[in-house]
Amino acid sequence: MKQTAGRDQLGDTAPKFAELNDDVLFGQIWERKDILSLRDRSVITITSLITSGIIDNSLKYHIQNAKNNGVTKTEMAEIITHLAFYAGWPKAWAAFPIFKEVYSSDSSSRSYTPLFGIGSPNSEYSEYFTGQSYINPLNKNVMGIYNVTFEPGCRNNWHIHHKGGQILLCTDGEGIYQEWSKSPIRLHPGDVVYIAPEIKHWHGASSDSWFAHIAIEIPADGAYNEWLEKVDNEQYTLICEKGK
Repeated sequence: MKQTAGRDQLGDTAPKFAELNDDVLFGQIWERKDILSLRDRSVITITSLITSGIIDNSLKYHIQNAKNNGVTKTEMAEIITHLAFYAGWPKAWAAFPIFKEVYSSDSSSRSYTPLFGIGSPNSEYSEYFTGQSYINPLNKNVMGIYNVTFEPGCRNNWHIHHKGGQILLCTDGEGIYQEWSKSPIRLHPGDVVYIAPEIKHWHGASSDSWFAHIAIEIPADGAYNEWLEKVDNEQYTLICEKGK
C-alpha cells in the first residue's frame, strides 16, 4: 500500500523530507519483506520509539501497524513489559495507554465463547499461524473434528491437505477463506466450505472480528498437511479493508 502521510502533512513545507518518508522509508525499506518481515520491522520500530521516549502519534501508528501485521495483544503487552527493564519504567508506563487504546477492541478469550467452546491456545501449531488461535478437539475417532477459534486478525498460513481434504462449518463471527489465485470469500455462521485435496488455501478471522469454525478432516490413506508461507500482511489488510 502506497504511503502518502509525508506528502499529506509536509508536502508543501518540506517536500524532500516528505519524499524520503513516503518513497524511501516506506516505499523501499519497509517493502524489503524478503529480508525482514513487516511483523519484525514493526516490533523493531516500536522498540526504537519507546526506547527513545517518543510516545506520540507515531508510536500509536506503529502499534496499530504491528497489530495489523499479526502482533497479538498478549505479545505487545509482553514487548512493552520487557522494554521496561531496558528502556526505563516510566517510558513503558507512558506507552501502555496507547497500547490499550489500539487493542481496546480485542476481547479476551475468557469473554468470548464460541458455540463449541474456545478450548486451549493452539500452541502446537502456533508457528503456522499469524496471531492467536485456540483449538477444542471434539472427536478423534475415525475422523478428526476440531473447533478452531481465531482472535481478530489471526489467520493460518497457506497450506495444502494432501490426499484427504477438509470441511469447514462456520459457527461464529466473521472469517475469510481464499484459494490460491482465486478471490477471497467472506465467511459467516452457517457457511460450509469444502476444501478438496491438493488445493493451496488459507483461512482465518477478519481484522476486527473473532471467528470460529468446525474443521472436519476427511480420512484418506497417507493423508497429511503441508504448511507453506504466511499470508502476505499487505494482501490481508487490503482484503479486510475491501470487506468493510
